[in-house]
Amino acid sequence: MILYFHGFDATSPGNHEKMRQLQFVDPDVRLVSYSTLHPKYDMQYLLNEVSRQLTQSDDPAPLAIGVGLGGYWAERIGFLNGLKTVLINPNLHPEDNMLGKIDRPEEYADIASKCVSQFREKHKGRGICILSRQDEVHDNQAVANTLAPFYPIVWDEEQHHKFPSLAAHLAEIKAFKERQ
Repeated sequence: MILYFHGFDATSPGNHEKMRQLQFVDPDVRLVSYSTLHPKYDMQYLLNEVSRQLTQSDDPAPLAIGVGLGGYWAERIGFLNGLKTVLINPNLHPEDNMLGKIDRPEEYADIASKCVSQFREKHKGRGICILSRQDEVHDNQAVANTLAPFYPIVWDEEQHHKFPSLAAHLAEIKAFKERQ
C-alpha cells in the first residue's frame, strides 16, 4: 500500500497521474487528502486517517509518499506511524515560504516545535528524498543540505516542482519499498 500525500494544489490533475504511475510500484495507492487551511487540524486528521488506512491493509511494508507540502506531511505522519517515506521536492518550511498562500502559517512552526525532538535522526534510513534540480519554487540544494544527513538524496535533472513524471524513479521507489 502506498499512501499518497498531495501537495498544496490538491485539485491538480497531476495528483491523479502520479497516483496512476505509483500503481507500477504497488497496485494499492490511496490518496490522503487534507485541507491546507488549518495545519493543527490537518495534523490530527492525517494521523487518524493514516491509522484508519493502515488497519484496512495487510501490507507488511506500507509506504508514505508526499510531493511538495505533502512531503512535509508524509515525513512527519510517516515517522509517527512507523512508515518508510519518499519525499519528493518536500516543502520543509511552509511557515516561511507560503505566506499569503496558506492560512495560519504559524501553526506549521508550532507543529515543528511540538514534534518529537530530533525526529529525523530517529527516522534515519527510513526515507529517501527525490529532488528536482529544475525546481522553480524551492531551493532544493538547501533542502538536500538539511535532509542528506538522514536520507539518501536522489537528484532529477528534468522534472520541475510539481514533478509530473515519476517514471524515472519508479524502480527505485519499488526497491526502497521492498527493502527490509
